[in-house]
Amino acid sequence: MTENKKQIAILGSTGSIGTQALEVIAENDSLFEVYALTANNNVDLLIQQAQKFQPEMVAIANESLFQTLKTALSDLPIKVFAGADSIAQVAEMQPIDIVLTAMVGYSGLKPTINAIKAGKKIALANKETLVVAGELICELASKYNSQIIPVDSEHSAIFQCLAGEGNNPIEKLILTASGGPFRTKSMQELEHVTSAQALKHPNWDMGAKITIDSASLMNKGFEIIEAKWLFGVTPDQIEVVVHPQSIIHSMVQFADGSIKAQLGMPDMKLPIQYALTYPERIKTNFPRFDFSVCSQFTFERPDMERFRNLEYAYYAMDKGGNMPCILNAANEVVVAEFLKDKIGFLQMSDIIEDVMGKADFIAKPIYEDYVKTDALVRILTKELIK
Repeated sequence: MTENKKQIAILGSTGSIGTQALEVIAENDSLFEVYALTANNNVDLLIQQAQKFQPEMVAIANESLFQTLKTALSDLPIKVFAGADSIAQVAEMQPIDIVLTAMVGYSGLKPTINAIKAGKKIALANKETLVVAGELICELASKYNSQIIPVDSEHSAIFQCLAGEGNNPIEKLILTASGGPFRTKSMQELEHVTSAQALKHPNWDMGAKITIDSASLMNKGFEIIEAKWLFGVTPDQIEVVVHPQSIIHSMVQFADGSIKAQLGMPDMKLPIQYALTYPERIKTNFPRFDFSVCSQFTFERPDMERFRNLEYAYYAMDKGGNMPCILNAANEVVVAEFLKDKIGFLQMSDIIEDVMGKADFIAKPIYEDYVKTDALVRILTKELIK
């Protein structure tokens, strides 16, 4: 461990964000050092990453893979752990400066809470953490003086637009959406799209879960809930605009009517690096945007009749309590079933709507309520799919 380098823990190092974060770290090895890596199931890639970056510790959520991981790294001075609890414990280790939470889904909640309680700087790429328990996370971050820097390209863009603005009042946050691969398809066409088609995002290279969420606009729904908590705005101050070119990553409109936008190539390494180096910007070799190649920016309203998930997210945000947690749990189940081609694309929204009407609502949940809600909603959703 080198004293003057920032010590980074990457929770979810084998996913899309995690692997790109490791590229950023490798390109800036005079500034950063990997202290800890964690993964869910991808033990082979975790082993390769550990051998290359030689962190102090690694952890795998799937306990049945512990021995495989330990044996493969037995010739290196790396501490090896397994189980979800161990990942949550890794996040609070004293030498860590920044915890990049890149785990997919609800599983990112507990480790993020632990990291916040340990006063760590959080580079937040796990949007479900704020979707499920935004109020709790914000309270804890304030209590333990833990800074949260968003990694999502949209929230990073807003964060960058707000830099230097002090307390200037925000009139509106404008989140941009590519519209996904099915932006121009009719309801009839959407009835027959496959998971393979949904996985072909026009602009971004992401993991399977997030790519499906982008196709159904649930990703944008989660982002509006996340934006509410990150930037302290009300639901009616958040607007979604479809921008198919994905060059304007999001915008902020201020009380005087002026709008600031953050532009750049659709490359997640840029917001990842910004979160790790903030408040500084360091030189990169990333591709630069060429205005002569893309000379037209277009904008349109999202169609909430074809893409109902956006409407459900606004409803969940308005309702508050554990409703966003219900939305997230139901969505995680239906996306997994859609990826196995067990249900259709439009059925995902049908089932989510059904679950939101049937699950028990809790107006003022505590952490244990979120845990219980998540577990019960998953059971309910699976029963409705049968």
